[in-house]
Amino acid sequence: MAEVAFDSLVSGKPVAIEVDGVAVCLTRVGNEVFAVEDTCTHSEASLSEGEVSGTKIECWLHGAEFDLRTGEALTPPATSALKTFKVEVNGNQVVVTN
Repeated sequence: MAEVAFDSLVSGKPVAIEVDGVAVCLTRVGNEVFAVEDTCTHSEASLSEGEVSGTKIECWLHGAEFDLRTGEALTPPATSALKTFKVEVNGNQVVVTN
């Protein structure tokens, strides 16, 4: 489990956190927060360094896009989905669990 202050997250700016020893990319989109594994399924690139557009994140290395809501790989070269994590927002507290 990991806890982060909601108001510390900037909409559209992913951040890297750790949840139970796993690298996670946490992204706020408006009033929603999504958590997916931080490593692109195509290469060993950190998605928290990628660009967010709506509810999609693009890997900075080869341009693969993923849906932040489902983890689904949307464009090549990625073909495998990302693992997603449960996110609960309680007031200003964001709790991410494995």
